[in-house]
Amino acid sequence: MEATKKSYPTDLTDDQWELVKELIPAAGTGGRKRSVDIRAILNAIFYINAAGCAWRMLPHDFPVWQTVYGYFRHWRITNTWQDINAKLQQWYRVSEGREATPSAGCIDSQSTKIASRLASPEAVGTDGNKFVNGRKRHIFVDTLGLLLMVVVTAANLDDRKGATMLLEKINQIRDRFPRLSTILVDRGYRGKAFVLAILHTFYWCLQV
Repeated sequence: MEATKKSYPTDLTDDQWELVKELIPAAGTGGRKRSVDIRAILNAIFYINAAGCAWRMLPHDFPVWQTVYGYFRHWRITNTWQDINAKLQQWYRVSEGREATPSAGCIDSQSTKIASRLASPEAVGTDGNKFVNGRKRHIFVDTLGLLLMVVVTAANLDDRKGATMLLEKINQIRDRFPRLSTILVDRGYRGKAFVLAILHTFYWCLQV
């Protein structure tokens, strides 16, 4: 008797799958017909993301880890993850009575500890303000808190430099944010020179 696949808390629900499946790129033409279950691939990727385990440790009731990683890598290279995230954000904003794209966003950072053995020496630093040795997440969200972009650096990188890197990334896909005009930040990003540099470089108004 064939064993029933185990379900995991990270598996997509039927409603979630109905929402996401239309955003997955179709199989390429001219090659072999896609035989893998894409829902199972997504479930496997979400499991890895939540569990934090190595690809090789993926439970055997998922597709083989090499196939799962292959899809994950391909979708990363082709910006499929960004496309899915952007579409889901737009749907959620509209469901909340907002415009599909934001006119304002918020930048913040958070330093987290990390074991030195898990990263190269240049990727780790000490945040002197928070006394944290590790990495720093620089995030850009809309006013609903939806994540628009993230950049990860050593924790000792100045917040303003991290914000500039973040906005450079946003600028590369600014066609997705046609209404964006204002960036909200806390006092850690203050400084007239920095505010003017952002305005002159990206044409966005920084509000401290």
